Amino acid sequence: MRATELSELSAFDAVARNLSFRRAGEERGVTASAISHAVSNLEERVGIRLLNRTTRSVSLTDAGAMLHAQLSPAFADIGAALDALNSFRDTPFGKVRLNVPSSIAPFVLGRVIGPLVKANPQLQVEIVATDRLVDIVDEGFDAGIRLGESLREGMVAVKIRPRLRMAVVGSPAYFADRPMPMTPRELSQHVCVQNMYPSGVRYPWEFELKGDAIAYHPTGPVALDDHELMVQVALSGAALAYVWENRAEREILDGRLIRCLDEWCPPEDWLYLYYPSRRNMSAGLRAFIDAVKA
Repeated sequence: MRATELSELSAFDAVARNLSFRRAGEERGVTASAISHAVSNLEERVGIRLLNRTTRSVSLTDAGAMLHAQLSPAFADIGAALDALNSFRDTPFGKVRLNVPSSIAPFVLGRVIGPLVKANPQLQVEIVATDRLVDIVDEGFDAGIRLGESLREGMVAVKIRPRLRMAVVGSPAYFADRPMPMTPRELSQHVCVQNMYPSGVRYPWEFELKGDAIAYHPTGPVALDDHELMVQVALSGAALAYVWENRAEREILDGRLIRCLDEWCPPEDWLYLYYPSRRNMSAGLRAFIDAVKA
């Protein structure tokens, strides 16, 4: 098989897995048009349409689905064979692509990336940070980081640090003419930022103390899906915010924010780095897991 033919098949495999020319191009480090051109050349060479294309979607034809079903194990074997060469190197080689929630990425990975790439100079780490719930298999990631409650079946999960907590915070200006809430039930007397997912769905402020669990649903005038903006609103004195403790730690220490209901905010579920159970762990991913666990 010529190198050109293998490159075209590899481009097709990337599109078939991602169902997107753009994501396939990002995965392979080329433009979407280059991927499209390679797949078109493959279709012209075999004389069969492999993909259905519209302006909004990409799908496999029956012939494309059959070809991909046979190609996928072969490319997995090639990847495993190349990764096996890492046993002859001092450090891992290749790319690790990860998905991490943007709201926790800085304090989960901030101290990990630098030492990891210094210790493994031939390793490429690509991190996509988004609070959107991502299917790491469909979108071509090697692994992801999530709270345990949002993991799906068929994943290998590795517990990692830190264990996170939420915090309710407000500025001294906000509390200048308001009493501090002593229980979550008193939040109804306060202005509170609404927390929402990127999908627009709101989620409650959750509290627990000595078996008493409370889920408070704010009705404040501001709804945000970004913890950085939530902290900024709290700093302005306009409302209370419910954010990751690590994100507001600096502002609490220097007195710009005041924490309340601390005893009602238990540690969250553990964070997990997870990856598909059917996929062999690459040397690069193994190095990343070791760095995060440490």
